[in-house]
Amino acid sequence: MSDSVTVWVDADACPRAIRDILCRAAIRVEVPLVFVANHALSLPPSPHVRMLQVPAGFDVADNHIAQQVGANDLVVTSDIPLAAEVIDKGAKVITARGEAYTPENIRQRLNMRDFMDTMRSSSIDPGGGPPALGPRDKQAFANALDRYLARYA
Repeated sequence: MSDSVTVWVDADACPRAIRDILCRAAIRVEVPLVFVANHALSLPPSPHVRMLQVPAGFDVADNHIAQQVGANDLVVTSDIPLAAEVIDKGAKVITARGEAYTPENIRQRLNMRDFMDTMRSSSIDPGGGPPALGPRDKQAFANALDRYLARYA
């Protein structure tokens, strides 16, 4: 059991399949898992899994995670500005597709995000969002989570 790290989930947009993988892993290795969202989630009863409901509003869940995260905690999010902020605090970040955001790649991701925002605000449609989460994505996430837990939990 580890009391030194916590897994934080930016849960407002976390797919149910990823939530289920996270809950099973947290219960198995007895690591604290905190889902932060502005709406209630159905979670399994466990002393290791908890839901923190924050008020609705722009970046409220993100801000809470950024304030609470510690070095070597894991944050599950696809929110690039949140990822950059928690990486600066020494946390690890993976997306629901198992992609790691790191100190080496986060600035490039921020620049691309800002570029896409600029295109959208200029009425240029850069294309749709990511494809639906598939079996490969779920497996990549589970593998990335297992690697983190083996190293830090």
